[in-house]
Amino acid sequence: MFGVGGATLREALAELREQGIVETRRGRSGGTFVVNQPRTQTDNIRDWFLATSISEIRDIGDEHAAVAAAIIRLACERAEAHDVDRLEELARALVLATSPEVRALADSRFHIELAVSAQSPRLARAEIRLQEETVQQLWTPLAVVFDPEPATAEHLELVRAVAQDQPAKAGHLVLEHIRRNIFHLIDTKLALGYARSNQDAHE
Repeated sequence: MFGVGGATLREALAELREQGIVETRRGRSGGTFVVNQPRTQTDNIRDWFLATSISEIRDIGDEHAAVAAAIIRLACERAEAHDVDRLEELARALVLATSPEVRALADSRFHIELAVSAQSPRLARAEIRLQEETVQQLWTPLAVVFDPEPATAEHLELVRAVAQDQPAKAGHLVLEHIRRNIFHLIDTKLALGYARSNQDAHE
């Protein structure tokens, strides 16, 4: 009906079976049947918050602060005019984003581009890993909505500090930015934990 090749269909069904979403039964009334709904990204993010302790979230913040401090210092030294223009464009993209998913992407792209402007491949890889670990959690509207306007303003301040080669100011700004992000993640965790406790109490 959809013009899908038999081999492609078999591979897709095998993947769905591995995930426990479908099962295949033999016999006269056999076939492939849906037995479970696939987990959504929201489900996975909620599970991350419930499974990750506050101390672990703080530890992520400590690592991110160390990486970001090195990145911003090098960016002040090494960023060129075209890097600054690109960073400003990406900073403004955050407040223009129309959904949490797009905001997460815009936020991540800004920080990765900042790392690229520092001209350190190792630091860039570390920043990419940290973004992959928490950026979706930061922007998910599961409990506490994250306001893009202050984050955008902070990004633009960072760009100005880099453009003016002010490493001390830029370092202070980036540490405050990460601290606010970590506080938001902790607030979200606490809100979800409280909601889960209430749900368990009423069951």
